[in-house]
Amino acid sequence: MKTKTYIKCKSFDFEKLFKEKGYAYFTKGNYNLNIIGVRSNQNNKVTNKYDDCLVVIYNTDTGWKRQIYTITTEPGSSLMKAPSNAKGTAILAPGQYRGAYKIDKHRGKYDALCQRNKPVKVYRDNNKDNTYDYIPENTETGMFGINIHRSNEFWTRATVDNYSAGCQVFNDPKEFISFMSIVKKAADIYGNCFTYTLITEEDMDEMQKDK
Repeated sequence: MKTKTYIKCKSFDFEKLFKEKGYAYFTKGNYNLNIIGVRSNQNNKVTNKYDDCLVVIYNTDTGWKRQIYTITTEPGSSLMKAPSNAKGTAILAPGQYRGAYKIDKHRGKYDALCQRNKPVKVYRDNNKDNTYDYIPENTETGMFGINIHRSNEFWTRATVDNYSAGCQVFNDPKEFISFMSIVKKAADIYGNCFTYTLITEEDMDEMQKDK
């Protein structure tokens, strides 16, 4: 069963939203990827679920393609209750991170999209409750290894748990393989440098209201 966020992503005009936000949207050339994370509206509750989406939009010789994958853009409950960083668990802040990512080994083990080139902005949540705290005063910008990777190598999971301490994490290993095959085709054409853009479901809803 697909979530309401997934269904919204199937036909949403991301190009228009990016224009409104002043973000780059790539249209020139085949496999010039728009990699977009969509954080679902869960009232900031720690669901410990893979209830967000990653959308990849790109052109090919046969026309535009849109792949939608199931991910989490937020940390699992175990890391929220026991932060590994003294400042608190990292939660990636919405924004566009131009050229911040490259294909590299996640924790030295397997190919993933890793934050290697530029800093990203995170919220730090340190109160160990069941709510994600998006407090502007509690942000930090830097090189934190906020990677885009998978959870289990062989099967999907019901819960996130330790698989995300701020990373953007795929649930289905087959979907991750699909994603990385697209990323590697793009790298062969444009080089090993990628932009990741994180938006929220509220961003999508607000734009729809303005129609």
